[in-house]
Amino acid sequence: MLKFIKKNRTFIVHIHDCLAIILAWIISYHLRFNFDIPSEYLSQLKSTIFIILLFQFPIIYFFKIHNYPWRYISFTDLKRFISAFIFSFSLLFILSQFILVNFFIIPKSIIVIYPILLLIFFCGTRFIYRLSRESIIHKSYVSKGLPVIIYGSGDAGIYLAKELTNSQSWNVVGFLDDDPSLTNRVINGIKVLGNIKSLPLVSKKFNVKHLIVAIPAESISSKKIALKYSKNLNIDVYTIPSIEDLISGKLNISNLFNIKIDDLLGRNEVALDISGLKGFIKNQVFFVTGAAGSIGSELCRQILFFKPKILICFDISEHSLYELEQELLFKKFSTKLIYLVGDVKNLDRVNKIISLYKPDVVFHAAAYKHVPLMEHSNVSEAFENNVMGTYNLVKACKKNNINKFILVSTDKAVNPTNIMGSTKRLAEMVCQGFQNKLKTNFVIVRFGNVLGSSGSVIPKFQEQLRKGGPLTVTHPKITRYFMSIPEAAQLVIQASFMGRGGEIFVLDMGQPIKILDLAKNIIHLSGLKKNDVKIKFTGLRPGEKLYEELLADNELTIKTSHEKIRIANAVNVDKEWLESLIIWIKTLKDKDELVIKKELKKWLKEYNPKIHN
Repeated sequence: MLKFIKKNRTFIVHIHDCLAIILAWIISYHLRFNFDIPSEYLSQLKSTIFIILLFQFPIIYFFKIHNYPWRYISFTDLKRFISAFIFSFSLLFILSQFILVNFFIIPKSIIVIYPILLLIFFCGTRFIYRLSRESIIHKSYVSKGLPVIIYGSGDAGIYLAKELTNSQSWNVVGFLDDDPSLTNRVINGIKVLGNIKSLPLVSKKFNVKHLIVAIPAESISSKKIALKYSKNLNIDVYTIPSIEDLISGKLNISNLFNIKIDDLLGRNEVALDISGLKGFIKNQVFFVTGAAGSIGSELCRQILFFKPKILICFDISEHSLYELEQELLFKKFSTKLIYLVGDVKNLDRVNKIISLYKPDVVFHAAAYKHVPLMEHSNVSEAFENNVMGTYNLVKACKKNNINKFILVSTDKAVNPTNIMGSTKRLAEMVCQGFQNKLKTNFVIVRFGNVLGSSGSVIPKFQEQLRKGGPLTVTHPKITRYFMSIPEAAQLVIQASFMGRGGEIFVLDMGQPIKILDLAKNIIHLSGLKKNDVKIKFTGLRPGEKLYEELLADNELTIKTSHEKIRIANAVNVDKEWLESLIIWIKTLKDKDELVIKKELKKWLKEYNPKIHN
C-alpha cells in the first residue's frame, strides 16, 4: 500500500483536490439554503460541478499548489493558498455576474462561501497530514535518536529541525537563541531553552553531546561563540550548508560537518572584482614560481578559475610539482598547463623560460620561509634564494618587458628580527629598485601566516596530536596574524590586478590570534578534553618575535577600493644602492654568519636581531 501511494503520489493529490472542489461546491449550496436546496438550484448545482472543476484546476496549476509537499506545508505556503483562492473568488464573481449570467445565476453568497470552504479543505487536510506525520515520527524516534541542540531558531534552524525530526539519527531537544524575547517560546513544537550561555546547563539536563550551529554562514562569530561555550563539555559542534540548500531540500544528515579550524579566524568570505579579474587573467599567460607550495598551488587553482591561456607552474621540488600535476590532471581546464622543474637561483634557466614563454604576469611565491631554520647554518642560502633568486627573476622580467611582476611577501619583512624576514624585505627592495615607468610593473603583497600551509602551526599541532602530544607552544603570550590559504591567494590576485607598479599592498589580517588559544581549540575540535593533551612551552626560538607587524614604524597606509587591501607608503631605493647590495650578497658564501648579521645592519637599518618584544 505504501509503495502504491509513493508511486502514485501526484495522482492521489489530484484526486484529493478534485474531491475537495466538488465537496466545497456542494456544501456551499447547502449552507446557503440551510441544507434545504430548492429544486431549481439543486439542478443548477449538479450541472455546474463539471464547470467548476474546469474553472478551478487551471488556477491550481497556475499557483503551483499541487507542487507543495504535504509533509512540509507551512504558514508561508498558506499565504500562496490564500492568494490563489482570492483570485478564484474574483474571477468567479466576474464570470457569474457578467459573463455567464444569461445561462444561470449563482447566488453571491455561494461565490463567497465556496472559496472559503475550498481553502479550509485544501489547507486543512494538508496541515492534518503534516501534524499526524510529525507526531508519528516524534513518537517513533524520540527515544532512538541522539539528543541534539540547534543554535539559532531562525529560518535555517527551523528547516534543519524539520529535517532532523524525520531522521532516526537525531532527536532535537530544543533551540538556543540569543534573542531574549524567544526564550521559553515554542517554535514548530520545539522549545527555545535559552541563549548560548545556557548550553552547559541544557547539555547536562538532556545529556546532549551534539550542537549544530544553524546561523547563516556569514555570521562567523556565532561559530566562535559556540566553540567557546562547548569547551570542556565534551560536545561535538557542527555547522550546516547554506539556507538555500536547506530550503531546496539538498540537505542530508551527511552534509553536517564539524567546524573547521579556519572558522576560528572569524573572517568572512573575500569579495572579489570578478569582472575585473576575468579581464586581467582570461586568455593571458601566467607564470608562478613556488607553484607546488601551499600559497603557490592555491594561486594556480584560483588563476585557473578565470581561464588563462597558459599557466606555467615552476618549482624546485620535483615530487611536489608531480603531486600538483596529478591533482590538476583530472580537472577539466581549457588552459594549457606547463610544469617546469627549476631553481630561481639559476639565472640561465630563469632567463630561458621567461624569454621563451614571455608570460604576461609573473607571481613569485618561491622562498625559504622557515624562520629558525634560516637563522643558523643557512644564512647565506637564505640571501641567495630569497634575494638573489628574486633579483634573477626581476631582471629577466625587465629584460623581456613582462607586463606585471608580483612578489608574495610576508609580515616578517617588517622591522625584521631574523634572517628570513630581512631577506624578504630586501627582496621587496629589489622590486622597488627596478620600478620605473618602462614596461614591467612590480607589485608587492605583504601578509601574515596562513593556516594549514606546509611548516605552519596547525599541521604541526595535528601531527603532535597524532603522536599523543604534547602540543608545543614557544610562549604563552605569542600571537600571530592568520588567514586561510584560499583567502590569501584570492587577495594576492586581487591586489595584483589593482597594482599599477611600485606599491606594497598590505592585506587586512584581522586581529592577531594567540597560538595558545589555537592549541586549545584544535584539541577541542579533535574531540579531546583539555586534560587529555598537555601543552608545553618551549621558549622563543632564534629570530622569533612575540608578535608580528604588518607595517614598519615609518610606513603609513592608504585605503584602496577593496576593504581588505591597503597600500603602504614604504621608503624606495635607487638603482645604485641595489647594485651595491647585489655585490655584497655575492660575497656572503665565504663569510661567517655573525659577520653577515653584523653587516646586514648597514643595508637594512630596521633589522634588530635582539628584539623579541
